[in-house]
Amino acid sequence: MKRSSKTTPSASSLPSPLARTRVAIVGGGCASLAAAFELTRPNAPEQFEVTVYQMGHRLGGKGASGRGSSGRIEEHGLHLWLGFYENAFRLMREAYAEAARDPATCPIATFNDAFKPDPNVAVAERLRGGDWLPWVATFPPAPGLPGDPAETVKLFSVREYLIRAVRLVASLIESAGKSTHLDREPAPAPPEGIWSAIDKLLRYGALATATALREAFDLLLGAISTFAPRSENVVLKLIDAVSEAVKQQLQTLIEADRELYRVFGVVDLVLAILRGCIRFGLAFDPRGFDAINDVDWRDWLRDNGATQSSVDSAFVRGIYDLVFAYEDGDTERPRLAAGVALRGAMRMFFTYKGALFWKMQAGMGDIVFSPLYEVLKQRGVKFEFFHKLTHVGLGGARGTPDDRHVAALEFDVQAEIVGGGEYQPLVEVAGLPCWPSQPLWGQLKNGDALQKQDIDLESPFDPTVLRKKTLRVSQDFDFVILGLSVGALPLVCKEILAEDTRFRRAIHSGKSVQTQAFQLWLREDMAQLGWRGDQTNLSAFVEPFDTWADMTHLIDAEDWVTPPKAIAYFCSVLPERKAESAGDAKAAHQVVRNSAVEFLRRDVVHLWPRFLTPSGEPRWNLLAAEPNKKSRKKSVGEEQFDTQFWTANVRPSDRYALSLPGTIADRISPLERSYDNLTFAGDWTASGLCSGCVESAVMSGMLASHALSGFPALHSITGYDHP
Repeated sequence: MKRSSKTTPSASSLPSPLARTRVAIVGGGCASLAAAFELTRPNAPEQFEVTVYQMGHRLGGKGASGRGSSGRIEEHGLHLWLGFYENAFRLMREAYAEAARDPATCPIATFNDAFKPDPNVAVAERLRGGDWLPWVATFPPAPGLPGDPAETVKLFSVREYLIRAVRLVASLIESAGKSTHLDREPAPAPPEGIWSAIDKLLRYGALATATALREAFDLLLGAISTFAPRSENVVLKLIDAVSEAVKQQLQTLIEADRELYRVFGVVDLVLAILRGCIRFGLAFDPRGFDAINDVDWRDWLRDNGATQSSVDSAFVRGIYDLVFAYEDGDTERPRLAAGVALRGAMRMFFTYKGALFWKMQAGMGDIVFSPLYEVLKQRGVKFEFFHKLTHVGLGGARGTPDDRHVAALEFDVQAEIVGGGEYQPLVEVAGLPCWPSQPLWGQLKNGDALQKQDIDLESPFDPTVLRKKTLRVSQDFDFVILGLSVGALPLVCKEILAEDTRFRRAIHSGKSVQTQAFQLWLREDMAQLGWRGDQTNLSAFVEPFDTWADMTHLIDAEDWVTPPKAIAYFCSVLPERKAESAGDAKAAHQVVRNSAVEFLRRDVVHLWPRFLTPSGEPRWNLLAAEPNKKSRKKSVGEEQFDTQFWTANVRPSDRYALSLPGTIADRISPLERSYDNLTFAGDWTASGLCSGCVESAVMSGMLASHALSGFPALHSITGYDHP
């Protein structure tokens, strides 16, 4: 799409003053619902009539979850919220307040019921002998709650992030037994001035003592607080001197102390970040961290002095695992834009509220999409489920962007409701409104027959079509927000791809990745299985499942006759494979099943030493499931794994958006109005965060709303600082 300065629709596209502006939102993920939430605020400056069109039976996109047998929560993968997700948390706090659920009847009635702080994080290190050693860290609580009013949220500049990075290095060295202590503000300039003092220290004072190192950190804080572009060479020399001094003072201790080795690795990485930010002048570049998005983060760290062992450390691998940053699902090809990684890491560790991570107290569908659905319904938003978009038709003359617009939206209607009414998508599990894993067939015409066909109405490749439906501009809608994933857009935007170079470049460079996950319900708790720590979230583990989370807290949210004692989620990327038909999806599903079984036989013992028998066979009888009333045959051995849940996320809407080096500048902003009545929303757009997460999606939805209505104000979108 060509860049356009327009941020409001042209007069020709607006309905008459007496009519409400009709907005068709296609897709029911976080970005789409955030846009709908903003457009329908009671205090919004303009009234919009919003309809959400959703393929299949539930909202959520790749954040959707469902309820299976025993009310089991079945997710696409592991969904954790980070404590810096200000916009996403603010959305949920407002949604729960407006939903006004009754705590006497609903077990999760308020925001405080829905999200709980989770301070424990772990990464796994591979030892020389082949064993894996978890490194568990507990992050202290930080003031405030994520989603506090936007005007109270302090945004940091690159320079302020660097100051906090210096303090982090100093505190890490202190924790390693050194006397360096730096909780205070930057020290006042010495009598001879910061720069003279640095010159004197570098010329005459080798940093061989803790006192000299402490003085160096004081000077480094002062220098970063006051330096100008012409003084970066002096700051770089001081960083190099500090780096060498730390290495010399800790070298003899590192080899014998694993904990100290880890600390040194983080110190080495942070010093490389400081060095790189100064070298590239990021504090003075109006692009900030985005100035380095053309290179991979690991390469950038290495080029700025990080040791190879630090670059290969579990800490760095954990960051890549967190955002599935492996091109084509190949874990030998880690690829993550350096600016996106650096912005995310700085915000993650320095701006979190309450806790580093927050865990939902039921499935993401139950915690996020049920209350949003309830609130939007109360506001009058219409939901058309079982509507699969097949084509976006354009109108207007080519080469005239002021007139080019979406003229038609073509859908396959997959199912119709008995009696012609409205589909009611939610079920109640243990008192909580939830999304079922399967459509509620009893509400659908010929539902029994559809159920027997083993169809997948959430797949764009499913052939089920009852009838065609075409919406036309001016008759059925005025504006369109395409809230589809980047992988789904080529299937429906063929006209735009054919004529629009900018859109074509954004789609082709905006790659996504397939993922895989499985969940276990266990008859023994984690201590009985041999895990020696608290409930935690662990990444940087062995492939093919590098991430594990103890989700035992979800037991009470399910509906068991005989509850299990533990729940475990595993996930990772899935190596790229063909996914163009229902058969391809089933084949991928079988691949994930086999990989999970092999993982349980070979690898999970490093986490749970007592999961295997003395002969090395998994204790399959620990996998919990309610008796199967339809079958008298009792599962034995490996067959018992088939009572658990696993998924291959190969459908276009389920793929995870990557932030590859050299692609971020190609992203389309929801504010761009190259087509008169169209904007896009999703975590693949230029949202200001540009990573595949719920915060990026919510920011994109807010920008899409602003593009149509001028609301919300851009300054109220926390972290959005782009022109």
